[in-house]
Amino acid sequence: MYHGLFVGLVTLDLIYLADSAPQNNQKLVAADYTVAAGGPATNAAVTFAHLGNQATVLGVVGSHSMTQLIRSDLENYRVAIADLEPNKPTPPPVSSIIVTQATGERAVISINAAKTQASNASIPANILPNIDIVLIDGHQMAVSKAIAQTAKAENIPVVIDGGSWKAGFEEILPFVDYAVCSVNFYPPGCDAEEQVFDYLSSFGIPHIAMTHGEQPIAYLSSNRSGTITVPQIAAIDTLGAGDIFHGAFCHYILSENFTNALAQAANIAASSCQFFGTRRWMEVK
Repeated sequence: MYHGLFVGLVTLDLIYLADSAPQNNQKLVAADYTVAAGGPATNAAVTFAHLGNQATVLGVVGSHSMTQLIRSDLENYRVAIADLEPNKPTPPPVSSIIVTQATGERAVISINAAKTQASNASIPANILPNIDIVLIDGHQMAVSKAIAQTAKAENIPVVIDGGSWKAGFEEILPFVDYAVCSVNFYPPGCDAEEQVFDYLSSFGIPHIAMTHGEQPIAYLSSNRSGTITVPQIAAIDTLGAGDIFHGAFCHYILSENFTNALAQAANIAASSCQFFGTRRWMEVK
């Protein structure tokens, strides 16, 4: 059993399954719905715990009554919360998500962590002892930089979830061991995948991967490049697939090489896309 620390965004996700996203002035009746804790680091932590590990989310939750829904969901999936602002009285970030029934594509509106940035002083004492891996999703930059620096000094591997470029990532990249990014991750001055690989390599990151949905994963590992084929499935819901991929990667990289860990994570993410919501895939025996 490994222990992972997942640093970043904690939201409350309201997820609806519908024929399509609504147009202006249109009302839709959903075919299904679910409510869960969300955010890239949070969903990754749930996946990591599901695979038999201990997971802790380091983020802002607060004390508003709505946070009980977040707490109960994470407790149900055995994920611990290290709250950066436990007395924050305002509501947590809420994401409203429409999943299109025919394609599995999703439309999301969320306030993310723009109004819930915490300072280094909020980091709980002794958060890193006994941690085997750290994942950073880029939604708590000041806290993430401090955690990444300490993890690097203590030889704890650091993974970034590069879903999209966020200002401040450049200060974290020197401490990163594994940059696992999406095709939508474009640092300043980059508008092609090759430039992104060069940019990340310039920080000394030894292992870099770029996911492309159902298309092969491109990687650069210790100066060796290649691609990894991902499973082809009929997607029911792609929501959270990237987050689930990152959580699974954190599990497998602790016992596998880079390319095997990517392939195993792709298998888990593909499996999750065959179920509605971010949790139901875990209920299959």
